[in-house]
This record gives sequence, structure tokens and C-alpha cells, in this order.
Amino acid sequence: MLELAGNVARDNKKNRSIPRHVLLGVRNDEELGKLLAGVTIAHGGVPPKINHVLFPKKNERAAAKEPKSPSKAGNSPKNAYEL
Repeated sequence: MLELAGNVARDNKKNRSIPRHVLLGVRNDEELGKLLAGVTIAHGGVPPKINHVLFPKKNERAAAKEPKSPSKAGNSPKNAYEL
């Protein structure tokens, strides 16, 4: 566990392991994760996870990558006040 915590601390450019590093090391290891599945590590926080529902849909990502048309680019507020 200490080796895993030390690896996480080094990845985060820290010299000292904190409970957060222990938690991340344990949860990323398959065997230790199963062994300590019901264990709460004080001041460890929660493992980072983003729910898949919150990711943008594939068709929205494609629309966001399309470049804006030149006609819409000229409608900025800065250009509206120029004489």
C-alpha cells in the first residue's frame, strides 16, 4: 500500500504521501480494491469519476467542432459600436 501511495504522490509531484494518495493507490489496484472495498479511508476523499450521462453526445461534439461561418464572426459587440 505504501508503494502504491508513493507512486501516486510522485505522479502528483509531491514528496509526502497523504491519505488521498493511499486511497487512490488502493482503489486503482484490483486486488487491494477488492480487499478494502468496504473500508473508508479518513481524509481520502472520493475516487474521481464522471458519470457517462454528463458527457456530451457524439452529434453535439461534431457540431461544436465545426468552424463558425465568416458572416456570424462579424457580429461581435466590438464591431457593433464602431462607426
